[in-house]
Amino acid sequence: MSKINKSKILVTGGAGFVGSYIVEELLKKEPAQVIIIDNMLRGTHRNMESFIDNPLVEYKEGDIRDFKLMENLISSVDYVFHLAALRITRCAENQKEAFEVMVQATFNIIELCKKYEIKKLIYSSTASVYGLAQNFPTPESDNTYDNKTFYGAAKSFGEATLRSYHDMHGLNYVALRYFNIYGPRMDTEGKYTEVMIKWFDCIKNNKAPLIYGDGSTSMDFVYVEDVARANILALESEVSDEVFNVGYQRETSLKELLNTMLEVTKSDLKPEHKPDNTINPVSKRIADISKANNLLGFEPKTSLEQGIDDLYNWYLEIKGKVY
Repeated sequence: MSKINKSKILVTGGAGFVGSYIVEELLKKEPAQVIIIDNMLRGTHRNMESFIDNPLVEYKEGDIRDFKLMENLISSVDYVFHLAALRITRCAENQKEAFEVMVQATFNIIELCKKYEIKKLIYSSTASVYGLAQNFPTPESDNTYDNKTFYGAAKSFGEATLRSYHDMHGLNYVALRYFNIYGPRMDTEGKYTEVMIKWFDCIKNNKAPLIYGDGSTSMDFVYVEDVARANILALESEVSDEVFNVGYQRETSLKELLNTMLEVTKSDLKPEHKPDNTINPVSKRIADISKANNLLGFEPKTSLEQGIDDLYNWYLEIKGKVY
């Protein structure tokens, strides 16, 4: 029987991009209850449409910095998925807020998981901890000394704190280092919108898509449903005190990504290049996912081409007009 069956599970950031998919995966396995906490800074009610009326789901609009609220929630559950976080760009703009959310609140959640003997905590980390990695594809054994972002530093703190709490207190956890996640429910509005959505906006409006730099910067794009499945596998496995990369293990340059998007949308637009102004100066990224495959049975299923097609169809749907 699945560990999820008849269990009570808390998902921080459960109205968000990845969190909402995890909730959907959990509900397939008949939990006793799934509790969502989200302050709606990044989450949306639209993301929860498929499950908000499910009697097994309880939604709390609140902030993970609210210690009493978090204690009340964690004291009643068996498992915790901790996804709530600020964007890398917001962390760069306001370190005090980033500390409160990414470090202090994460510490409080870990401490409460220890206090109430949570069976397992699944922690959302990031490939940003590597900075510019030493090896490509990048294994989890690469050091994390080259990270230059507050976001990556905060996630490293979470990983290291969990490892120490496992050693000192026996707290079971798995940390997942996400690479570049994309798919339906990505943020489509606001100053932190991902490059794919910005390019779809350009394509829809027949404007030249902008590439900052020469387009050689590469990423490892992994589809959001694959990321959600990795979270479920991490919870259900007997593995603890481990960190896993979650990617597709395919390197894609920004130039290649845009070409794929232009093909999917049947557009003949040409990109416009501008000077690079990125906050996270990492020029190359590709995951080694063999550890997750061997220990969790994780294998991504959605190709970049299929994923972009799914994303584009969703994008057109939410924009209210089909092209």
